Amino acid sequence: MKPIYLDYNATTPIDPEVAAAMSPYLFEHFGNPSSSHWYGVQTKEAVEKARDQVANLLNCSPDEVVFTGGGSESNNYAIKGAAFANRDKGNHLITSSIEHPAVIEVCRYLEEKDFQVTYLPVDRLGQVDPRVLEKVITSNTVLISIMHANNEVGTIQPITEIAKIAKDHSIVFHTDAAQSVGKIPTRVDDLGVDLLTIAGHKLYGPKGIGALYIRRGTQLEKLIHGADHEQGRRAGTENVLEIVGLGKACEIAKRDLNKNMEHMQKMRDLLYQELKAGWDEIKLNGHPERRLPNTLSVSFRNIEANKLIAEIDTVAVSAGAACHSDAVKVSSVLQAMQLELEYAMGTVRFSTGKMTTAEEVKETAAIFVDTLRRLQGEK
Repeated sequence: MKPIYLDYNATTPIDPEVAAAMSPYLFEHFGNPSSSHWYGVQTKEAVEKARDQVANLLNCSPDEVVFTGGGSESNNYAIKGAAFANRDKGNHLITSSIEHPAVIEVCRYLEEKDFQVTYLPVDRLGQVDPRVLEKVITSNTVLISIMHANNEVGTIQPITEIAKIAKDHSIVFHTDAAQSVGKIPTRVDDLGVDLLTIAGHKLYGPKGIGALYIRRGTQLEKLIHGADHEQGRRAGTENVLEIVGLGKACEIAKRDLNKNMEHMQKMRDLLYQELKAGWDEIKLNGHPERRLPNTLSVSFRNIEANKLIAEIDTVAVSAGAACHSDAVKVSSVLQAMQLELEYAMGTVRFSTGKMTTAEEVKETAAIFVDTLRRLQGEK
């Protein structure tokens, strides 16, 4: 028996419809999209169809979509590209203290290149305060990068408010939407962003493919130099197979968004209710309402999360802290939220998906409660 999978924020399985759409480009259509003959035309048309599918999900123009090698590359391209393209205007960037490493590490790199970075704090629910953000803007600020939704606790940031502030100050605004695309609405005109990151494997597409939305008029320095692929922005022969997969995944995400949101939230809330019913000392992390519909981060007081998970080989989840013999290493997100150590050390992230069933959820809760009781009895 395979373990129950409740780690959809880490990655998702490929949707069968996505696999079916990709299949001809694995076996039959192998041409280079830059070739002018029949073989090239087939793949060129497939790439442009996928671009349309991504654009339809984001409600933008197809020429504002650039395919990348994944979410990390999209973040790198957005942040480095905007920073270097606007260096003559200033060298100050603003981000948050709870960003994914694919943002934080890029900002650390830019600090070595004489950029200044402000890392905004968050409140105990994991939200950035737009008023605090506006106060740290200077005449040298050229880029703001704030994630749409947090991968660990699911908290959704006030992106539209931040976008208005950025626009009022003529600052480029990027959001890492890898965790939110396909789970909640991500129409770029509603969000007001200039740059938006997509990762294929987070929305039932293949790994190793992503996209970056680039609002018309937004200047970015090239990340990969070479031929004129992707409107001259990203050199390299297109990964047709996976681009087709990402396009189909985006088409399905738009078609089934409301149904999937409702189902994932129902499963998430059922899991929380079942866990609470069986274990009193449980704490919900993240915003209780402004949170991804599939994400449940909970902390069990005075329990070591890694030990708890190690005892359970029938459910796949993620821990928020690593406990060692001499120290407890708590995630930077939980640290930024100032979660008490007695709870932080026992943090587990459950993330439901469109395939999750009520039976799986109830079985998971029963397994965790039984294991918690056993561990408590051993103390």
